[in-house]
Amino acid sequence: MGISRELLNFYMKKYILGLFALAVLSSCVSQQEKAMKSADKNFILKAANENFAKKKWKNALALYDRLANLVAGTDDFPNVGFNTAYANYYDKNYKLAGHQFKNFAVSFPKDPRAEEAAYMSALCYYEGSMDYNLDQSSTELAVNELQDFLNNYPNSERSKNISQLIDELSYKLEFKAYENARQYFKMGDYKSANVALENVLDDFPSTKLRPKIYDYIMKSRQLLAQNSVYDLKEERIESALAFTRQVEKELPNTEYSKTAVDIREKLEKEKKDFAVIKKQTEARIAVFTARQKKEADKLAEKNKTEQQIQDQVNVEKKAMQIQRDSAALQTPPPAATFKIQR
Repeated sequence: MGISRELLNFYMKKYILGLFALAVLSSCVSQQEKAMKSADKNFILKAANENFAKKKWKNALALYDRLANLVAGTDDFPNVGFNTAYANYYDKNYKLAGHQFKNFAVSFPKDPRAEEAAYMSALCYYEGSMDYNLDQSSTELAVNELQDFLNNYPNSERSKNISQLIDELSYKLEFKAYENARQYFKMGDYKSANVALENVLDDFPSTKLRPKIYDYIMKSRQLLAQNSVYDLKEERIESALAFTRQVEKELPNTEYSKTAVDIREKLEKEKKDFAVIKKQTEARIAVFTARQKKEADKLAEKNKTEQQIQDQVNVEKKAMQIQRDSAALQTPPPAATFKIQR
């Protein structure tokens, strides 16, 4: 049974299209290979720009890298540097791209693209910011770079977007600090949690997390007071009570003010219970102190009597010694004895 003409035509078309695609691919690869081996600046530049236009970032970067020395000092140098930075940006090499954009803006301040390069540099640092649960040094650097753009181009149309990016990164830093402080609470280290949470408020006075931070500070102080040692308990109860009043004042008619009321009721009961314990403890201490004083007085009296006896003994010993000394002075020496010589 033979193949039909329609089926034969179909396979012929597929074959021709395959050969055409192979030829195009071969041509492209051939052009890239030629450009990589060529010493002709213009040929390499043309091939690099074509790859850039076709969004073949890695191929473009390979050729732009070869052009760096070939175009140095020529009019093509700024274009190569600008395109290289963009190719790295689109290839997600944000750190390298940011450095290249920044270098372009500094090296060519009068170039019409200088502001764009400065903006892209800041944007690269933004893209390189790590997730909040990782090291945030890249985020802090990004905030500084974005702020530099605002300072250098205060009237730029891009400033509004930059401000939004700064707010986003700042929130990430706030949330990182908040989560770190919350870990102390989860571990039951309420003293450290309270300090860390207050530091977040000091470092980020305009934080949107303030209500949540207040909530954890309240709970930290409550639990710290309830589990406190005797000497610090009263002071910590008062501190916790004061903070509940602050929360109720600053966040009225919220779930946090309701929590503040609940915590205050518990703390007031804790305060009353502690007052009873404190009174009982002070009474026991008073009895114990009185007993100690009585025993001390007895001991002092005993020591005093013993000292008086010892003093009397010493006086009598001294008197007897004086008498012995006086008798020795009054007794004449014995008569001289002469030995008769024989």
